[in-house]
Amino acid sequence: MYPRLSDLIQDVFGVYIPLPIQSYGFMMAIAFIVGAVITYYEMKRKEEEGIFLPIYLKEKIGEPAKASELIISLVVGFLIGFKLFAAIKNYDAFVANPQYFLVSKEGSFTGGLLIGIISMAYTWWDKNRKKLDQPRWIARKIMPHDLIGNMIVIAGVWGLIGAKIFHILAHIPDEFLVDPWGTIFSFGGLAFYGGLIFGFVAIMLYLKKYNVNLLHATDIAAVVLPITYAIGRIGCQISGDGCWGIPNPKPKPDWLSFLPDWMWSFDYPHNVLGAAGATPEWGIHVEKIAGCTGEFCYKLATPVYPTPFYETTIMFIVFLILWFMRKKVKRPGILFSWYLIFAGIERFFIEFIRHTTRYHFLGISATQAQIISVIMFVAGVAGLIFIYRKPQVIDKWAEVKPKEINLPPKDMEIVEGK
Repeated sequence: MYPRLSDLIQDVFGVYIPLPIQSYGFMMAIAFIVGAVITYYEMKRKEEEGIFLPIYLKEKIGEPAKASELIISLVVGFLIGFKLFAAIKNYDAFVANPQYFLVSKEGSFTGGLLIGIISMAYTWWDKNRKKLDQPRWIARKIMPHDLIGNMIVIAGVWGLIGAKIFHILAHIPDEFLVDPWGTIFSFGGLAFYGGLIFGFVAIMLYLKKYNVNLLHATDIAAVVLPITYAIGRIGCQISGDGCWGIPNPKPKPDWLSFLPDWMWSFDYPHNVLGAAGATPEWGIHVEKIAGCTGEFCYKLATPVYPTPFYETTIMFIVFLILWFMRKKVKRPGILFSWYLIFAGIERFFIEFIRHTTRYHFLGISATQAQIISVIMFVAGVAGLIFIYRKPQVIDKWAEVKPKEINLPPKDMEIVEGK
């Protein structure tokens, strides 16, 4: 396993470069980048088809810097400098545990003040060099794909909030009640479905604000969500963050003899959890790796199913299916319905061999993810039935309807681009 990017570089190239980048976070960043690229080109394609319309934003230009803008620049610059200078000064501590370092009180007041003043000065200079004798209103024309940057930030923030909330709900007795503040503010403990649901809803609400047709937008989400999920699970696999399966001491079946042993059963050596990866109630114990020194010197005593690898493989296949369907399916909503069905089936069945908390109600035993998976599957099937039975309703919802924000303003200068 490679808890940090530095471990991977050292194993491949034989050179240790201390980097404050954990492999899980690195793969999540890659997932966001891939998702943003696909979203960008799919939005441009729909713009060329006339499905997504231009957006005209009213904006006042030529004003000098406002006090509020200067204060925000000062505060943001201070926070960046506060942590940046401290990270440089105590680089070893920063590399050892970047998450803890970022949320700790450690920082450089001098560095924060310096960067804050520079940031505020730049804001003042930038605003004043664009100042006009008579500030005026313009209409800035942008296209929906220009919103990608904001969408990434929204998805990241609300995805993190949702992932944390769903994790807390699933671990109220064993984690939250024991250490509520530690559970809330730690970087560990994130539920994928929580991040997916919160991030998706936040993005849809943001697009609705700019009159982007949400039914067509779900078709883009249908191809973006499975590939980003698949890449995110790679981070789980290579870091060994505990999203593994239940113990699997059984020998590999003969019909799978052509596969590497780790694809059947894996002990996750040098995983990021170390001794904390033990969960005796699930039959998962850890043991020290002989001859290993330093951090990350533990492995699972009993190998488990490498479920992150299974999920990456399955969801990549789902992505390919939906990717090749996207131009063949003409009525919006169908692609997203199929995504809900595929994703629901995948997660429902993988949960039977995953190491996760189960709920017991009226004789039914299920995990949080299985409950959500059933809802997704039912919603996907219901969506397909509704689309094929009520095509005229779907066509009406999918109709491109310009609103004031999509129409060129009268008697106002139009400026292209952001």
